[in-house]
Amino acid sequence: MNGVIHSVNVSQNGGVPKLPVRAAIVRYEGVEGDHNRFRTERKEGDPGRAVNIFSLERIRQLREEGHSIEVGSTGENLTIEGMDWDSLEVGMTLKVGEASISLSEPCAPCSKIGGSFVGMDFSRIDHDKEVGWSRWSAEVIEEGAVSVGDPVSIIP
Repeated sequence: MNGVIHSVNVSQNGGVPKLPVRAAIVRYEGVEGDHNRFRTERKEGDPGRAVNIFSLERIRQLREEGHSIEVGSTGENLTIEGMDWDSLEVGMTLKVGEASISLSEPCAPCSKIGGSFVGMDFSRIDHDKEVGWSRWSAEVIEEGAVSVGDPVSIIP
C-alpha cells in the first residue's frame, strides 16, 4: 500500500488551521516550523504526538457530507493521499519522504477543530465512534525531509 504526501502543514503559533508549506524537516520533536504544545509546553514532551497525519480521501468524503473541513484545518502536519486509511494500526511504521514515523494512536479530536464540522460535531472523526476516520498521531523514528509529492509507504 503506497501513498503520496499531498500537503505539508505547519502553524508557527500553534492551533488550527495549519497552513501548507512546500517542504519541511521532520525532527524527533515534530515538524520543523510547527508549534506543538505537546512538545513545547510540557517538560518532557510527548514523542508519540510529534507528527499528526490525515487522509485526503477522508477530507474529501467529509466535505461531501457538508462539513467545511479543509486540508490542515484539523491540525494535521501531513495530508496523505492514496493510503488505505482503514488498514492503519497502532505500531505501524511509515516511510514519509526521507523520514520514518510510527503510528502511536488515533488522534482524539477536540473542540479546537469544531469549526471544520457541521454543528461543531468534531466527534465525526473520533476513532472510538467512527473507526477508520481519525487522524493519527505518530512518533518520529528517523528524521528527514518531507515534501509535497513524496512517497508514503508502510515499512514491514
